[in-house]
Amino acid sequence: MYSILSEQSWLFAAGIVAIPLFAAVAALYFSGCVRYIPNDKVGVVEKIWSAKGSVRSGLLALEGEAGFQPDLLRGGFHFFLPFQYRVHLHPMVSVTQGKIGYVFARDGHDLPAGQTLADNAQAADFRDVRAFLGSGGQKGPQRKVLREGTHIINPVMFVVMTEEATYSLTLDKDEQAYYAKMRDVLDQRAAFVPVVIKEESGAHESDQLAIVTVMDGPGLPKDELLAPDVGDDHNSFQEPEKFLAAGGLRGRQERVLVEGTYYINRLFATVEFIKKTIIPVGHVGVVVSYTGGKGEDITGKDYSHGELVQNGCRGVWRDPLMPGKYAFNTYAGKIELVPTTNFVLMWKSGESGSHFDSNLREITLITKDAFEPNLPLSVVVHIDYRKAPLVIQRFGNVAQLVEQTLDPMVSSYFKNVSQTKTFIELIQSRSELQSHASVDMKERFLAYSLEFQEVLIGTPKPQPGDTQIEYIMAQLRDRQIAREQVETFAQKQIAADKQRELNEAEQRASKQKELTASQVDISIKENMGSAAVKAAEKKRQEIEALAQAEKFRQEMEGSGRASAIRSIGEAEASAIKAKSEALEGEGADKQLMQTVMLRLAEALETSKVPLVPHIQLGGGGGDGNALGTLLSLMSSLKAKELAGETRAEAHSA
Repeated sequence: MYSILSEQSWLFAAGIVAIPLFAAVAALYFSGCVRYIPNDKVGVVEKIWSAKGSVRSGLLALEGEAGFQPDLLRGGFHFFLPFQYRVHLHPMVSVTQGKIGYVFARDGHDLPAGQTLADNAQAADFRDVRAFLGSGGQKGPQRKVLREGTHIINPVMFVVMTEEATYSLTLDKDEQAYYAKMRDVLDQRAAFVPVVIKEESGAHESDQLAIVTVMDGPGLPKDELLAPDVGDDHNSFQEPEKFLAAGGLRGRQERVLVEGTYYINRLFATVEFIKKTIIPVGHVGVVVSYTGGKGEDITGKDYSHGELVQNGCRGVWRDPLMPGKYAFNTYAGKIELVPTTNFVLMWKSGESGSHFDSNLREITLITKDAFEPNLPLSVVVHIDYRKAPLVIQRFGNVAQLVEQTLDPMVSSYFKNVSQTKTFIELIQSRSELQSHASVDMKERFLAYSLEFQEVLIGTPKPQPGDTQIEYIMAQLRDRQIAREQVETFAQKQIAADKQRELNEAEQRASKQKELTASQVDISIKENMGSAAVKAAEKKRQEIEALAQAEKFRQEMEGSGRASAIRSIGEAEASAIKAKSEALEGEGADKQLMQTVMLRLAEALETSKVPLVPHIQLGGGGGDGNALGTLLSLMSSLKAKELAGETRAEAHSA
């Protein structure tokens, strides 16, 4: 009982003491004498009343007037005069790693006409409101942005937007709606993240670049499309004040951004991603620049088709870009690709040899005999890379060159040629026509800074619904078939002859052993005959040699004998003559007879011929031998003698 009463007494006593203490603490709190600020918050001090009165201009009470004070309270207990101050707790400004925060000033000087963002060249410290306003800080969105980290910024003076939150001490609904619109703009521009141009996965370049458009600064001069590059001092548009101080202008910039990370105030400058310009192998890029100064024409006075200028000037650049990858600002100009390898132009529906002949069709001809065939053909063309700027300057691009110049020129040439030939001649002289066209077109193409390589003419085809050409073609085919049949028959005859020769060869091969043996025998006999002929020939030569020698000997002996006989004969003749003269008449004949008998006897002795032959054939009396001859001679002489006597008697009578 006692303990229960004691506990109740203590509770009653504590309640009596706590009530006044709680009342005192509550009184202190509501009076504003003591305030506790957590360490992750800041305290915005609002002075309720002041002997200096209210703020006369501006938003903050810089001179101790009643109103929002420029200085913030940090963590801990803070003591004030009762019922004079009100403290508003507010979170610190936190910008996430790799993100951007945007600052809007509620107080400061008004922006001049033509200026979009507040100048931070002098007023750049958002932590010190007094210094900011004292340095000429301006109202509105600031050029300077906040990088990652925690920032102690007065939310009454500045509104800070990050990707996660908007840090401000809202005053009214209209202001809240305004900043909501600003956040929408920043979200549309992806303004809370930096501009990142990086390589894609697989270590391949993204082939992107960024075109920058500046929203602040002086405007562009008349007739200028892009703001010129002002150098590198502005750190790739990340420091707006340096950019403007260097003479940067408002508008789309000539300078582009390539791979990297750029913390750009997206209210100051927007970015647009485009692809890099790639000039493939086998091409050059002719630059047609929209910006730059007026360049001097370098084509010369004799060239009247346009101008070429030095690189960097406005117009068609003299030097083309070689194959490669270029961070080219496509708003500053355009690059026309010109092939430097041979490319084919096909005048054939539904087929294409390059990117420039999609609109080309077969050429409709009119032949000498009034046929109207369609002629498909292909032309191989080459452009010298040094002459590529002339081609672009004169025609605009290769496609216009093909459609507006080459197509009419080539079509006209073949139409003119077709009018001098019949349809059959056109078909049969295609090779000749192709050769002549190659020569004629080469000079024509040179007039357009092109190099003509070759023309390939296809087979003329009838137009849809034309059956006459097909009829002519059928006749030509029939003629060709007839010629081929004749050739086939001739070839068959040759084949039959070859077959006969083959059969003979096979039979000869089957008898080859016997044939070889007979050929060997023939060869042996021929060799023996040749040897005999050679031996006979040698023998004949020997005989001829001996005969010649014998003849010579006989001639010599005969000559000697003849001389001797002649001498003897002459002597004997002289003797006989003498005898004849001495004897005369009968004595002469008798002397002749003696001489003949003597010579005959010598001859018989020398020749050893028997006076009477051993064998006698026939019954011719004494004829055919020496004895008969001698008897005949003697009888003749006797008869002569008798005749002489008779004449003498007759004379005497």
